[in-house]
Amino acid sequence: MKAVVCEAFGGPEVLAVRELPDPPPPGPGEVRVRILARGVQYVDVLMLAGKYQFRPEPPFIPGGEAAGEIMDVGPGVTRFKPGDRVMSRHSPGAFATMGLAKEAHCDLLPAGFDLAEGAVFRSAYHTAYHALLQKGRLKAGEWVLIHGAAGGIGLAAIEMAKLHGSRVIATASTEEKRRACLAAGADHAINYRAGFRDAVKALTGGKGVDIVYDPIGAEVFDESMRCLNWGARLLILGFLGGEPARARTNHLLIKGAEAIGVRVGGLNEFEPELAAANMRALLVLAAEGKLRPRISHRLPLERAAEAIQAVIDRKVIGKAVLLG
Repeated sequence: MKAVVCEAFGGPEVLAVRELPDPPPPGPGEVRVRILARGVQYVDVLMLAGKYQFRPEPPFIPGGEAAGEIMDVGPGVTRFKPGDRVMSRHSPGAFATMGLAKEAHCDLLPAGFDLAEGAVFRSAYHTAYHALLQKGRLKAGEWVLIHGAAGGIGLAAIEMAKLHGSRVIATASTEEKRRACLAAGADHAINYRAGFRDAVKALTGGKGVDIVYDPIGAEVFDESMRCLNWGARLLILGFLGGEPARARTNHLLIKGAEAIGVRVGGLNEFEPELAAANMRALLVLAAEGKLRPRISHRLPLERAAEAIQAVIDRKVIGKAVLLG
């Protein structure tokens, strides 16, 4: 099989295209997938650099999410058969033309989705669903402030929040990205680089927002603390801003607010039954045409380094996908 291999810790330059032995036949509860599309995430950037909490030693094949066709199934597998088109989760190993996956980590491709859309559906929408509805306890009519809103999990959060009756303020750095946020359903899209507190307060009639969805951290988290309504929930999804923020607990105290960590990987590990139920709910919404990923970059597998660099440079709107 063909694979993109991380040969040392670093940036995109550490990736090399190699011919490797095919994966073995699937074991009990496993399927072997002919991978035809792979999502590219910021998690992949961190894993290449050796900075993710799960730290495989080089050489390894990056990539955590994919879509393709079932080649064969292992003993005990009942949900799939050869030829089924599926979305699959890998840990890692998706940047290849074949891979093994657990049956529980696969779902049939939703009707109307192409393989590229399937390859980026699971993580983005599961993150938004779990964050807003379960951790954030979103209610209809609430104000939601979504940072990094033109990214994969940001656009998914806009769709999810609007689907459940909230009012959305999206922040993004460029006019093109803000247009993408409005197209996804955001009520307002603002530039956060010059500060956003005053705009958020004005849009909410001085009350502030009920939920902050923050994959950025650093100074964005600090300013978000000043945008909270009474009883608000500040959801911590990551640190794209470069470093974790230092929460000022006096703001949480005064506003009766909560700062809540959100990690879907942890949910999959510690509450697999809830994670599976979430995916079933998301697949229904996808089949009804209520959720649809946006993909700005579709590149061949051999150009994986270019896709990783686009993620680093924040040129991707929605998601990037490797095809072939």
